[in-house]
Amino acid sequence: MIQVDMSASKRESFGKCAMRRLRVSGNTPAVLYGNDKESIALQLETAPFLKRLFQISRKNAVVNLAINGDDTRHVMMREIQTDPVNDSLIHADFFEIDLAAPRCFAVTIDLVGKAKGLDFGGALTVHNASVKVEGLPLKVPDSMSVDITDLNIGDSIKLSDLQLPDGVKMVSDGSALCVEITTAQAELVVSDTDEEAPQPQE
Repeated sequence: MIQVDMSASKRESFGKCAMRRLRVSGNTPAVLYGNDKESIALQLETAPFLKRLFQISRKNAVVNLAINGDDTRHVMMREIQTDPVNDSLIHADFFEIDLAAPRCFAVTIDLVGKAKGLDFGGALTVHNASVKVEGLPLKVPDSMSVDITDLNIGDSIKLSDLQLPDGVKMVSDGSALCVEITTAQAELVVSDTDEEAPQPQE
């Protein structure tokens, strides 16, 4: 799993006006909670914070959050609030985790290559774009790659075919399909059948 370093300082100001002044000064208010500890109000410099957010976007990542320079916590992003008009940062929630305790994660599945069945009129159908796994946070990959190059029409890959790292177990149903190559003709027949289905009478 990806690890990134971030820094924050404890926040002493509260309330809407104080939060507005904080954002205008180039900082983002945040809160840290979890791991059976008291929550901490924080603030982060917005520019470097945004840079890190782009780096870990749509990925599982452990953030090594240094508070006031000397108190490092292992956390994950729980929620990012943005302005619906200008998309600027409003608030961030961090959740502290125990690196020695297994947790469940949804891991994105990346398809690699072009299935040879597509050259023979097949269609690519993705049934599951992610898989749920359980393991120690640093053992869990931020994504998993699946090579579909050799798939022909009628071939498929199940979730159980995925290669998991040692110490990581699957939580999702392994018999579920990840991806398959179907016949375009079969999909067309289904589509035509749906269009010709009688409509309910009013």
